[in-house]
Amino acid sequence: YRVLSEARDKNLPLFERLKFLSITSSNLDEFFMVRVASLKDMVHAKYTKPDIAGLKPSEQLEKIGVKTHEMVAMQYSTYNRSILPALKQNGLCVVTTHADLNAEQGAYVDEYFRENVYPVLTPMAVDSSRPFPLIRNKTLNIAALLQKKSGEEDLEFAMVQVPSVLPRIVEIPSDRKTGRSVILLEEIIERNIGSMFLNYNVVAYSPFRIMRNADLTIDEEEAVDLLEEIQKQLKKRQWGEAIRLEVESGMDKRLLKIIKKELNIEPENIYEIDGPLDLTVLMKIYGLEGFDHLKTPRYEPQQSPALPAGCNIFEEIRKGDILLHHPFQSFTPVVDFIRQAARDPEVLAIKQTLYRVSGNSPIIAALAQAAENGKQVTVLVELKARFDEENNIVWARMLEKAGCHVIYGLVGL
Repeated sequence: YRVLSEARDKNLPLFERLKFLSITSSNLDEFFMVRVASLKDMVHAKYTKPDIAGLKPSEQLEKIGVKTHEMVAMQYSTYNRSILPALKQNGLCVVTTHADLNAEQGAYVDEYFRENVYPVLTPMAVDSSRPFPLIRNKTLNIAALLQKKSGEEDLEFAMVQVPSVLPRIVEIPSDRKTGRSVILLEEIIERNIGSMFLNYNVVAYSPFRIMRNADLTIDEEEAVDLLEEIQKQLKKRQWGEAIRLEVESGMDKRLLKIIKKELNIEPENIYEIDGPLDLTVLMKIYGLEGFDHLKTPRYEPQQSPALPAGCNIFEEIRKGDILLHHPFQSFTPVVDFIRQAARDPEVLAIKQTLYRVSGNSPIIAALAQAAENGKQVTVLVELKARFDEENNIVWARMLEKAGCHVIYGLVGL
């Protein structure tokens, strides 16, 4: 609610409001995958001890459900009634349905589908020989009901995953006087859905998305190797129990019934959504080139006056303590410090704690370099940094290969 209130604040630059709305969506996802999931586990385990507020897990879930439905309604009312019209006024039209495309845009979108999207798609049908496909956590999918063109009565269920390897926001030709236009990838797929099921008529189609229980249950006392145990659990995260289903409002009742039954989802955990599923896509709109006047200017961290660029950090430290204040001051001196230590013949050992590490971390590269230069490098990597576990396993392995001694967190913490 706190983040959503920022998205609703008309005094903020429009694209910053987009960003806040996107964050509400990723926060809610994480809340469900971890907090709601752990309450579900308690209910399954018949744990009925009330919490500090006197509520049993089942009562907590009930109250969370009511509150979340209210919040999601508010999220989408903010998007539809406030953000979309404001974007249009400022020269960016987000096409909400492929039916609104003009002839030129339609031709462009169809060509884009044939060239870029069609080769990546894998439609899956369900019948007596093919079971209901496993639907991965947080993926966006389009479900369809099909009828054979030969006129058979029976309807068949099919689905296709919206590929995450392609950009979900596609810019399309528009009249430059009115501004720029973008469309969502799922709309492009829906417009061309017939071309994937050639011998069938598509009776109905609709996007849906599920959230699974991603709360890792790691028995640290029993685990011989914490790294392997966490890797095992990460695989399970993709197939945990489905705890929330998001569907487009107005989804065909027959389609909804099939998905609900196959995923074993209770009606109160179904969210009918008036707008695009998974608003984290708004971050992609925020990243569009241009529109800088609708964003808060980027803050550039300042160089610390105590550590001018190119100085010998060890000499400066000898003169006295230096306080670095992040993120207002640059993080570069920290990276330089480790780089200089990696090269300095006087340095015998480096000990470092890593909690979360960026994609191509210069810190990791410097530590690996230090180990290769024959220094004793010990790194404590926290494998249980929530949703960064996979990332951290990759770094831990890389550091070990370079000759660093890696410790994985502490049991019970």
